[in-house]
Order: sequence, then C-alpha cells, then structure tokens
Amino acid sequence: MSSTASKLLTERKTEQSWGNRLCRDLVKNKVLYLLVIPVIIYYIIFNYIPMYGILIAFQNYDPAFGVRASEWVGLLNFIDFFSSIYFWRILKNTFIISINTLIFGFPAPILLALLINEITSKKFVKTVQTITYLPHFISLVVVCGMIKDFTASTGIINDLIEFFGGQRTAMLMDPKLFVPIYVASDIWQGVGWGSIIYFAALSGIDSELYEACKIDGGGRIRQTFSVTLPGIMPTIIIMFILRMGSILSVGFEKIILLYSPVTYDTADVIASYVYRKGLQEFNWSFGTAVGIFNSVINVIFLLSANWISRKVSETSLW
Repeated sequence: MSSTASKLLTERKTEQSWGNRLCRDLVKNKVLYLLVIPVIIYYIIFNYIPMYGILIAFQNYDPAFGVRASEWVGLLNFIDFFSSIYFWRILKNTFIISINTLIFGFPAPILLALLINEITSKKFVKTVQTITYLPHFISLVVVCGMIKDFTASTGIINDLIEFFGGQRTAMLMDPKLFVPIYVASDIWQGVGWGSIIYFAALSGIDSELYEACKIDGGGRIRQTFSVTLPGIMPTIIIMFILRMGSILSVGFEKIILLYSPVTYDTADVIASYVYRKGLQEFNWSFGTAVGIFNSVINVIFLLSANWISRKVSETSLW
C-alpha cells in the first residue's frame, strides 16, 4: 500500500514539475510561441482538417449529397484499383522514375557542395552558386516548355546529335527517352537549391580536424573521405530518410506537362493517374483511394528507412 502511494505521489510531483517547467518556458519564450502559432494554424487548416476527406475513398462520392450522404462502398475503390490493368504499369513507372532520381539526383547536390567547398575564389563560388540556383526559381511551366523546345526534332539537342552523325528524333515522343529526360532535367533544376543544406553542414565542420589530417599527411582526397564526408554524414542520412518518405511522390505537374499518350507506357505514374481519374474523369472516390495507397506506401518506406538508419548509424528522425 505504501509503495503504491509513493508511486502516485511521485507521478503527481512529476506532473506538477512538468507543468511548472512548461509555464516557465511559456513565459520565458512567449515571443517564440507566438511566432509558431501561425504555423500550427496553417497545418491544422490545410493538413489535418482536409483529412476528413479520406472518407471519400470508401464511398461512391457525389458532390450533390456530400461526404455524409454519399453511398458507402467500403473497399470497392481499392479493389478496382488493384485489379486495374494499369495498376502494375503505373506502379512500375513510379518506382523506376523515383529510383533513378534517387540514384542520380540525390548525390548530385552533395557532389556540388563538395566541389564548391574546395574552391578558394569567393567570386567564382558565388558565380557558380547563382548559376546553379537560378533554375529552381524558374516556373515549372517555363522549364517544361524549354525541355520541349530543346528535345524537339528541330531543337538544340538534336542539332548536336546531327552534328556528331546521329539522326534527328522527337525525343519526348520516344518512351525509352522519357525517364532520362525527366531525371536529367530534375537534376538541373534542383541541384543548386538542394546543395544549400549541405553547404550549411560543411560550414559546421571544425577546421582543426582538417589541420590534424594535414599533419598526419592527408591530402585533399584524404581530407574529404576522413573529415568532410563523416562531418556531413548525419545530414546526408536525414535527407535520405526524408527522400525515402516520398519515394512514390513523383511530381505529377512535370509529368503531365511532358508526357503524352504515346509515352504512357513509361511516363504514366500514380500521381498522373490520380489526376486523370479524379479530376478529368470526375471519379473523386477512386482518385482518393489511389492517393491513400500512395501515402501508405510512402509512410512504410519512411518508417523502414528510419528504423534501418537508427540500427545501423544511430542517426534517425526519431
């Protein structure tokens, strides 16, 4: 009896001490809490309240009746999706584009940051950074227009191919070339912006570590592998985990702007399929079901990558 009473007393003291600490922290950092309120409101309004619409996936949704009065069909929309003739095609295409972007696109900002970190001329560094940052701020519609012009049969890329003895082709009309064009343009557009976080990580490495490596006879390459990469490895791991959490979230805007029925076999992904079924064909319930499937798979990849990272490197999101 006495042990139970002591446990309850300890729990109450812990609750009171936690409450006191929270009150003191609220008073001490009230300005910071005020600043975070708009962010919390944003996420509640635009991320949590809309989750009510998930119910549409289990209904034959009709806007005239609304979510509450629409016919309930259970898992029928999911079954229709899994049994669709397009299921394996869009799943395969999504994985192929995502994995290629991960293999070739994920290391690109890291390599750029490492290369620029070795340059001593500040003017040259600023020039390179400006050039590589610019594509990120160009409208995606403009970028896709440029890609179409460059890859057209009369575009500059075909001019180069013809110059070296090749034949002109409408490159975006070739299903085999869609993935390389998508991945290459994605790297071009995001490599500079993606390198910013690695520049920040590089600036946090202690310069004395480089001096110690020099004393031990280490050159530039040795310093990179012994000091630089280990110094930014936690950042790389965190970014990789976050990337794994969006493995199936291939941007449908760019896909829709570049693909055509001719390239559906390699270009049609989950997001573009949801766009066609949900918005163009007004099948909101089916589109929502496909979107939920996409989100669930992304969450599974995120949790798996986080768990493996925690076991292997002790670096994780939580």
